[in-house]
Amino acid sequence: MLTPSRLTLARTRRGLTAAELARKSGVPARAIGEYERGLRRPKPATTESLAGALGFPAAFLTAPEPPRPQGTAVDSQAKAAAQLAIEFNAWLERLFVLPQPDLPPPTTSPGDTRRAWRLDIAPAPNMVQLLESHGVRVFSLPVDCAAEEAFSFWHNGTPYVFLNPTATPEQARFDAAVQLAVLLGHDEPEEFAAEFLMPHEQLPGTNHLHWHVAKDRFTARTRAHNDFRGGMARRETSKLLTKVFKVLRENGSTPLHVAKELNLGLEELNGLVFGLVLTALPGGGEPGPRGRARLTLVH
Repeated sequence: MLTPSRLTLARTRRGLTAAELARKSGVPARAIGEYERGLRRPKPATTESLAGALGFPAAFLTAPEPPRPQGTAVDSQAKAAAQLAIEFNAWLERLFVLPQPDLPPPTTSPGDTRRAWRLDIAPAPNMVQLLESHGVRVFSLPVDCAAEEAFSFWHNGTPYVFLNPTATPEQARFDAAVQLAVLLGHDEPEEFAAEFLMPHEQLPGTNHLHWHVAKDRFTARTRAHNDFRGGMARRETSKLLTKVFKVLRENGSTPLHVAKELNLGLEELNGLVFGLVLTALPGGGEPGPRGRARLTLVH
């Protein structure tokens, strides 16, 4: 039986209006609206037609109610993708013991946050991995959400961060620090991010390459006019998800199995996990691991 909110989620994820979905599926737009409001139930063949037009398995449309991010209105493709990421995280937590949220109290200053996380005066480490090690679930947004800026929210006590897939390595790093500030409830998250990544007292005698930030952000912070060149060679990515796919592969579970468990296509899953599905080598057999594997992250 079709779950009305699932149809809305799938349609929103694809960026389609009811009229556009009607043209793709051959199902009248009025009927689609009635299905989404729970006023009518489609026949199985109609559900299959809708699923095919949306690029989701029919099982996705008949699964239980999807999660609704707290404090975030799901009204865009990116925020619909976030709902899929929450479901993926719930699936992971059934198999793995993931790091628990360990963020400082709300509005903790950048300096106190660094001290609470035992960061020395050197540049902050890989920001994605730093957040993950403190229980933040970090995902990439699919490429069709490239117009969206990075965003974050709390859901059932777990913090989530979503990073833009087309940002430069330096911008993505800064975005991750900005979203940390958002999770901590700061009114001026960019100022928090600048101080967290580039403590003011440590700036003299350094350049933007030392801090792994964009030149314009460093010069804005130091008012320097040196001719700096170069930058980060690649974007920071997820250690947690890399370990997840490694353990699954070692236990005979392929990315295709994961996607099927989530009622998603491989491309959809890949868009949420920094493209790591492409590096997870195929395997055979039934899914593992046995019991729940504990993932330890050291930043």
